[in-house]
Amino acid sequence: MHELAVTENILEIATRHATQAQAKRVTDIYLVIGSLSSIIDDSVQFYWDIISKNTICCGAQLHFHRIPAQMTCQECGHSFSLENNLLTPCPQCSSANIRVISGEQFYLDSIEIEK
Repeated sequence: MHELAVTENILEIATRHATQAQAKRVTDIYLVIGSLSSIIDDSVQFYWDIISKNTICCGAQLHFHRIPAQMTCQECGHSFSLENNLLTPCPQCSSANIRVISGEQFYLDSIEIEK
């Protein structure tokens, strides 16, 4: 259910920037979501369709860009991607001392407007 709060934030950010740009309406919103984040695209879309009604963002198309999880081994320095987002030891040295370097992000990358 945290997608509702996330979606409300997206709407607030998009509305603020569109208003500042003197837009008539927002047509597209581009979101970047790390594969390790707990954000579910369909839930965001569901809430978006409800809360954006009667706003400058009504009818805007959401575009979801998923970023794969990237890890770095703290022992040998090897960087690798996670398969199916399952946490695994380093494929190079088998160490469990790994650090997430990408895949947890979530942000509104850009919006397109109509003037």
